[in-house]
Amino acid sequence: MTRMEKAKRNWTQFLCSAPAEDYIFQNIPYEEQIKRAAALIQEAEAVLIGAGAGASAAAGLTYSGSRFTDNFREFIEKYGSMYMTDMYASGFYPFPTQEAKWGYWSKHTIINRFLPPALPLYQQLYEIVKEKDYFVLTTNVDHQFQKAGFPAERIFATQGDYGNIQCEKGCHPKIYEAEDLFYQMDQARHDCMIPSGMVPKCPVCGGNMTMHLRCDQYFVEDENWHEAAGRYGDFLSRIGQKKSVLLELGVGFNTPTIIRFPFEKMMRENSRLSLIRLNLNEAALPESFGTRAVGIDGDMAAAVSDLYSQLGGRASV
Repeated sequence: MTRMEKAKRNWTQFLCSAPAEDYIFQNIPYEEQIKRAAALIQEAEAVLIGAGAGASAAAGLTYSGSRFTDNFREFIEKYGSMYMTDMYASGFYPFPTQEAKWGYWSKHTIINRFLPPALPLYQQLYEIVKEKDYFVLTTNVDHQFQKAGFPAERIFATQGDYGNIQCEKGCHPKIYEAEDLFYQMDQARHDCMIPSGMVPKCPVCGGNMTMHLRCDQYFVEDENWHEAAGRYGDFLSRIGQKKSVLLELGVGFNTPTIIRFPFEKMMRENSRLSLIRLNLNEAALPESFGTRAVGIDGDMAAAVSDLYSQLGGRASV
């Protein structure tokens, strides 16, 4: 198989839509769960991190509350608090013009992708796995793994990146960095809208551009995306023969077929794997996994910090 053929690996081979039928919440003291999880990581030859929206929310990138109202007051006043309830819901607002759409999204991206530094939760995760054979599969688009020191070649961000834009109709397989453009939009915004001359247009078809976020059939899977998918596939093949841990962080039931269900499928098919599931209110596990799985239902930032400490980490990170 050539490098290009491997890069074009079919993404659907990683998906699984069969949920567990025997979910339970473990009745184990928190301190014991941390010790068990730390022991699984310490003994593992490889670690596959699967991170969803809950990880960034636990790290501090919340989309609601004062972080939303303080930064998006002008949008709330213009469009109404009934529609602008949080940053996630606001992204689905039917903005009447391209000027209005980019007025919102440039602000949204700066607040969630460019301004935040590497957050402690992600820095501690890196310290926990950096000496292992590891890989990251994430549906998050905020670049936090890269900021924390994870090399790009060890990350597969399946759903895109807030820092990039693409043709709205996906007319060609290329994405474009937009950091400078977003800051220019933010500076020029008036009444929640950007000037018409700043509206980005596709350089190929001349149509509208949009955020590089998977929301419809036009999402662009460019060459880098396919190469990352290939590296993920290679990692899965490699850990099949190793004692490995699936470290799942904040993955609920919004898009469970990308991380949650495939991790459960891997657990059912390979007895050398263990699963650590960190998820506030959704840490239920298949009872059949027994002692190979730990489900920690609570403050994820605290759990990661406690894992880090249990594994000998310094409190300053």
